[in-house]
Amino acid sequence: MAINNQGSMTEGASLFHKFLLAYILVALSGCLGNVVDGIIVGNLISEDGVSAINLSKPINQFIFTLHLLINAGAGMLVAYSLGKQKIGEAREFFTRALCLSMGMGVLLALVGGVCFPTATTHLLCSNEQIFPLARDYMQVLLLGNPAFILMWGLSTMVGVDGSPRLVSVAVIIDNVVNLLLDIVFIQVFGWGITGSSAATVVGHLVGIAILLTHWYNPARRRLLPIFSTNGLWTSWRKIISQGAPLAIASISLTLLLLSANTIVLSSLGRTGIFAFAVCMNLLQVYNLFLSGTCQTLQSLGAIQVGRGDENSLRAVLRKSFRFITISMVITCLVVWCFPEAIARLFGAKEMALLAESRHALRIFAISFIPFCYIYVLMIVYKLYGQHHMALFISFALSLTVIPVIWVVSRVAPEQLWYSYLIAYLIEAVVIIVIHRATHVKFKLQTKE
Repeated sequence: MAINNQGSMTEGASLFHKFLLAYILVALSGCLGNVVDGIIVGNLISEDGVSAINLSKPINQFIFTLHLLINAGAGMLVAYSLGKQKIGEAREFFTRALCLSMGMGVLLALVGGVCFPTATTHLLCSNEQIFPLARDYMQVLLLGNPAFILMWGLSTMVGVDGSPRLVSVAVIIDNVVNLLLDIVFIQVFGWGITGSSAATVVGHLVGIAILLTHWYNPARRRLLPIFSTNGLWTSWRKIISQGAPLAIASISLTLLLLSANTIVLSSLGRTGIFAFAVCMNLLQVYNLFLSGTCQTLQSLGAIQVGRGDENSLRAVLRKSFRFITISMVITCLVVWCFPEAIARLFGAKEMALLAESRHALRIFAISFIPFCYIYVLMIVYKLYGQHHMALFISFALSLTVIPVIWVVSRVAPEQLWYSYLIAYLIEAVVIIVIHRATHVKFKLQTKE
């Protein structure tokens, strides 16, 4: 038995980097697109274009929330089922997640992109000068959101089904197409900021076409769709329940983006909102590593949970925390050494913008460290069946920042950039206190 456990643990550890690379590249599809758009728009259009993209981020985050609620939760259930060799059950979860996510995506496109694009933009942008740019960018974003959800969803499922390399290829090509078409649509075709959003959508469509080739391989057809209404509502309830903690954390982040944009703009004006936009793009870079780590934990970790193999699960956890620590240290060093270069990358030329960005970026680089650890810890609680703690972290992760940033803006607005760091440190202390007070133990709970 010891030999089997050791072999299983070695297998889990060896698979870690294979899954991690695939999911980091998947994260590029969701977050690097915004960074690339910001850089190109800031240099080819204007600083107002960067602000317009930043104002659209709550919409992008909401779309990502739908993906997390449906596909991330279903991905864990599919992994559990595959770990138990219940192929039929895995197919059912895959099919129902696919149908549910596409249905929600089409509904959002019709409501926000077709019927009420102007009203939707008014909810996020009140500045008359930025409004036309924001409306053009947001409308295409909303119309193309089914491609976003399908790309992220298929990436999750194809990776779980044993083809993380195909996911890597699809996402690399997706982002290359996006980058090239950004320049073509904006400069050659003259589509302006609309071209930037359209390039992202087209890139996702190319990525989807590549992912669909997964089913051409007879050896990789475990997740063939099964269309049946038996147990439909029960399956959807399980899918949403599994994805709820991540989705709640994401929707909380959406609320935070809305609140923070308003507070920063009113407290620090145009200079502050530009610096904040650059900081949010920095968060996207952190998210490359964070999302890749968490997706690996969800997929590879859930397979070990399905097998009841705690040794392999702990090996995956150790590698996850080691990787996220090294990634954060390197990223922080780069930001501290080159903050002005990062601001210039997004088109900043004025000395006031450079000075404010330098100050804000260095503080945010540190602030994101506790954020990343807390987010990974939420996945750990989820894997070990500590659903209440995972749910608490989901709520608190972003909502803690809102009252803190509001108080700081009233008491000491010149210290506004420290709000995120203060909030995350408070939350870390609260988690430790609750963990100890409730005597939570990380012990694997085998699911039937």
